[in-house]
Amino acid sequence: MDIRQQLLEAFAIEYREHLDVIRAALAGSEGRPPDWNDIFRRAHSLKGASRAVDLPAVEAVAHRLETLFERIMDGSAALDRPAHAAVDLSLDRIEACVADLQAGLTPSPPEDALAALDLCLGVPRTAPPAAPARSSPPPDVQPSAEPSQETGPTVLRVPADAVEGLSRASHELATALIGEGAVAEGLAGIRRSALELGHRVENLRVATTGRLTRSKRGGQNEARDGKMDATIAEFRALEAHLSALARDALALSRRRTVVASAIDAAATRVRDGAERLALVPAEAVFGGFARVLRDMARDAGSEVEVHMSGLDLPVDRAMLQALKDPVLHALRNALSHGAEPAQVRSRLGKPPALTIGLEVAAQGGRLVIAVTDDGAGPNLTAIAATARRRGLLMEGAAPDPDAILAVVFEPGFSTSASVDTLSGRGIGLSVVSDTVGRLNGTVRLQPREPWGTALTMSLPLSAARRNLLLVAAAGDTYALPSRSIERLLRLNRGEVASVIGRPTLRISDQDGKSTSLPIIRLGDLIGVVGEPPTSETSGMNAVLLRGGNRRCVLEVDRLLDVRTLLMMPAPPVVEDMRLFSGTIIDGDRPILVLDVDEVVSRAADARPSATVPRSRDVETATKGTIAATQRSTILVVDDSITTRTLEKGILEAAGYRVVVCVDGQDALDRMRAGIEPIDLVVADVEMPRLDGFGLLEALRKEASFARLPIILMTSRGDPDDVARGLALGADAYLTKQSFDQGRLLETIGQLL
Repeated sequence: MDIRQQLLEAFAIEYREHLDVIRAALAGSEGRPPDWNDIFRRAHSLKGASRAVDLPAVEAVAHRLETLFERIMDGSAALDRPAHAAVDLSLDRIEACVADLQAGLTPSPPEDALAALDLCLGVPRTAPPAAPARSSPPPDVQPSAEPSQETGPTVLRVPADAVEGLSRASHELATALIGEGAVAEGLAGIRRSALELGHRVENLRVATTGRLTRSKRGGQNEARDGKMDATIAEFRALEAHLSALARDALALSRRRTVVASAIDAAATRVRDGAERLALVPAEAVFGGFARVLRDMARDAGSEVEVHMSGLDLPVDRAMLQALKDPVLHALRNALSHGAEPAQVRSRLGKPPALTIGLEVAAQGGRLVIAVTDDGAGPNLTAIAATARRRGLLMEGAAPDPDAILAVVFEPGFSTSASVDTLSGRGIGLSVVSDTVGRLNGTVRLQPREPWGTALTMSLPLSAARRNLLLVAAAGDTYALPSRSIERLLRLNRGEVASVIGRPTLRISDQDGKSTSLPIIRLGDLIGVVGEPPTSETSGMNAVLLRGGNRRCVLEVDRLLDVRTLLMMPAPPVVEDMRLFSGTIIDGDRPILVLDVDEVVSRAADARPSATVPRSRDVETATKGTIAATQRSTILVVDDSITTRTLEKGILEAAGYRVVVCVDGQDALDRMRAGIEPIDLVVADVEMPRLDGFGLLEALRKEASFARLPIILMTSRGDPDDVARGLALGADAYLTKQSFDQGRLLETIGQLL
């Protein structure tokens, strides 16, 4: 479905809401006065929305409606019977236009509604009003009894709280699945206990059998011997029952594993589906604005170029819908106030067309929307003069530019001398300020250098209620945005490996690809370093996080709960502001929300940890790791003969067999040919023909090399390169700037 179809479906929902509110307000006007400010804004928003979907008929009616409502607001007109009838007729004709559009027909101009409104406004008409005629299908086209399969998916209007409820339920399900780990441990414990008891009973039976044999040889009491025979029989029966219990526990554990895996996969699909309902790309709402601006410019006899970026950013659907009108108002304001005569632009060295930009970005846990232009820039003198006339600035005062520019967001403030379809009513920037303020955001208007204006809206990415996972670390509670959580993990510490002295965990994705990811403890992040359990069989709670295109595993003390709470900006008193993107109030206590991007970044840059136990298979010495008795074969891939020779000498001195290749393609061909079995690969990144990343990706795609240990060793130590290498499946990433042969040998020893 293309972007226009998405816009039309969104408009079909939005226009109905505007019409319902206007009708309800007017119907209740006899009991209490209607909120004309809200009614006016509804008509104004309806005009902008209809332009976005290219419905000039609806736009024309909405423009006249907002003019009529404005006159009613300032007292120059009244909602008498003719006016009320004109409004009712106009709303009916808008519904008819949308119905035509949904039926695949061309909407007819609502001439009778326009004539009625013009009569109320005192606008003369040169032609008599014509009754609107519905477009009809061509006579030779027969309506189909079956719905078309090419009209796109059916769109349903779902309440926001229903989407929130679905998302919350999906995460509650994920939290409940954490208990499956305890069930698995319990079944394993039952099996171990049954086997241990069986061994003890067997020992008792053997001992009793020995005593019985000695008793019979000695010719002792036959009655006692009979009791011992009965005891031995009881022992055998108990052994059989314990053995059966152990088998049943094992079978149940295996069955639980299969069922839990299926439930986990289903829960993941439900969660992804819920988040797809809650998150949409910004393009779904803002995508049609470029065409709207170009149409407006053509109507005004000017030219404009529109540049948009960041529209692929996924944003909460409710927030985008709330920002639709403010962003459109800001763009209209840029077009209206930024326009300059062609001669002026030429004299200043500007391109002939006014350039307007819309940028959507996520920065530090906030949604930033910037509307820019290269026009005339804010006229501080005119703004200050208008503000003084309205009493918004003191006479004779010399306020700074920021104070002057702040008044443009006041309701009804405008420096335009006349009213047209673009500006003059002083409503646009007021809508921007009011909406952004309701979303706990800020808005600022600034001049740009060397010319033009920038209007920047900054809002918490989670200004609405958000699903958050609450976790505990070092006795305190913290929150993680659930949309950044891929999986909740319950691990044994024996599953944790050490690569370059850093704890890592090998994660298998849904496509079967295995990736080594860094592990970082939340306690270490917040500066409270505790003593982790040293037993390899002890349990460990962790969360698999994704920030951008990078991932890490965050170890926590406990996984507490999933809550849907209002997230606000982090308080300025927080010591490490970059680590936190906001705060929530749970009951009467504040809880800090972690910035997942920062957590993942710090995990990639974390120093080697001394808390991870060494692999028991690796023998270490003061000068590095010595190869096991059985010689392993290592493939060294580097286009530098000096580096190849150095690495080959180090590895052979440590007892390894070494094979060298000059680039990634040479290595890939050699391994596919199966000339010799390779136990580990050490590869450079920057190489001709096929670089290290390409070699790594190619090897991981082949089943025979999917689990082959691979170390990337390169001069490129940029964190993004490190993250890319680990994401592609590298087991370790070493940089040549900090090359240490002991570290290389230790890493190889741990991987082998």
